[in-house]
Amino acid sequence: MKVIVDRAALNDALGLLGSVIAARTPKPVLNYVKLTAGDGVLSLLATDLETGLRLSINRVEVQEPGEALIIGDKFGQIVRESGDATLTIAVDASQATIRGQDSTYKLNVMPPSEYPNVLDFAGVSGEADFEVRAGDLSQLIAQTIFATAKENSRYAINGVLLEREANKLNVVATDGRRLAVSRGTCKTAKTENRAIIVPTKALNLLARLLTDPEQNVKVKIADSQALFGTETATISSNLVEGNFPPYRDVVPRDGDKKATIATAPLNSAVRRAALLTNEESKSLRLSFKQGTLTLTSRTPETGEAEVTLDLPKYEGEPLDIGFNPQFIIDVLKVVDSDEVTLDLKAANKPGVFRTGQHFLYVVMPVNLT
Repeated sequence: MKVIVDRAALNDALGLLGSVIAARTPKPVLNYVKLTAGDGVLSLLATDLETGLRLSINRVEVQEPGEALIIGDKFGQIVRESGDATLTIAVDASQATIRGQDSTYKLNVMPPSEYPNVLDFAGVSGEADFEVRAGDLSQLIAQTIFATAKENSRYAINGVLLEREANKLNVVATDGRRLAVSRGTCKTAKTENRAIIVPTKALNLLARLLTDPEQNVKVKIADSQALFGTETATISSNLVEGNFPPYRDVVPRDGDKKATIATAPLNSAVRRAALLTNEESKSLRLSFKQGTLTLTSRTPETGEAEVTLDLPKYEGEPLDIGFNPQFIIDVLKVVDSDEVTLDLKAANKPGVFRTGQHFLYVVMPVNLT
């Protein structure tokens, strides 16, 4: 194999592949990147056996088609530190030679046949289950993935639920203390509804790939794996086993108090009031009444804080309720509206943040002390 490739494009690709390459593994081959050159395209593949990423580079001159396995970390370091516009990569049975204008590197290689098979669209029959606009999918992921459980024995909530109902796409995440639901649309020729749980690693990687909001993303579900594909990239991922909690059952519908609050001022007020919370005291008191929202926090060893916010849109009786301030900050980072609506019932009942008809966020209260 011999190619002359645009260094910047190769560097970008290896940066993404680096998040897939296994850092510690009993299988040395998983530390390698598989290169395939042919038909004017250089394809790069990495996998940790749970997530696979295949990227295509068109800014390449293929002088000799072929395949190669090159050690991922050193290959990435060489490409990153090079100042050349292009690099020449030539591979024989024992080594890969990487040449720039004033540098030459030789890396040992492994036989391409030793690399594990990674599912691709070419390897599954039938059309995609659905397609979704990249910009829409990126927003759906951003508005939910932050609420996923980081470590939990209930493996199902360690992933994100993708639920397709006809041409509707619901994306849902929870860690047991909060729940984020974002709704969008998709294109599909399928009639049966599908629901899968995708690991957060795969969706974080997918979000990094969606740089062009107008491109389409194809999604294919094959047995216990899912494929996500754009024109130049394909992610394969094992699915999370188990049953996702019946999330619709935990969304309160009996709130009799409603506050509509400007997003940016609320974000600022929560951040400022939270300055005097700590790891042991993650409670922020929100006091709602006609015209005013007061946010207070206190820690015995430090002191207390109070921030007042105008609240011209409030319906209902006054209420004091406590929330983990980080849970509020997290959601205010991802809302796409100048205002958020907060539905409340009582101090021991969940609060529901909403923006329009397409996003809601349920958060459990904390005890006020």
